[in-house]
Amino acid sequence: MPCRARCCAGRGFGRFRLAIRLARFSMYQGSCLCGTVRYEIAGEIGPISLCHCSRCRKANGSAFLAAAQIPAAEFKVVAGNDSLGDFESSPGVHRLFCRNCGSPIISRRPGPPEVIRVRLGTLDTYLKTKPASHIYFADRAEWYELEDDVAKYAGAPG
Repeated sequence: MPCRARCCAGRGFGRFRLAIRLARFSMYQGSCLCGTVRYEIAGEIGPISLCHCSRCRKANGSAFLAAAQIPAAEFKVVAGNDSLGDFESSPGVHRLFCRNCGSPIISRRPGPPEVIRVRLGTLDTYLKTKPASHIYFADRAEWYELEDDVAKYAGAPG
């Protein structure tokens, strides 16, 4: 008796095998506020850092930045590449943002390994991972009270 399940639809197990292969690696999607810039991440998202340095606070207009490192090869802009602006906030540090709405998308620094830092507020996909650390905590905004059990470093962990 042939299988009547939707995954097979009488055509064998091709779709079923594809679903299993896709389930083996994570795919995340994200976008800017206006939806012009859309991206995908093919792989796992690294540890989440909450950065409290003044540059990150200014670049994000918030008490801290929520970001995670990923290999640059796993990040792909799928729409709106022409709308990405690039600001060099300090020598070699580039912050990419949507020129239409101003949403920060990623930052990158020179040198191996080739990693980028994704702004997690732009993710459209649910992220199960919780923050691993607060960095540059000594520079935190004095107006924001923070009481959590996440590791806190005065500067960069090292």
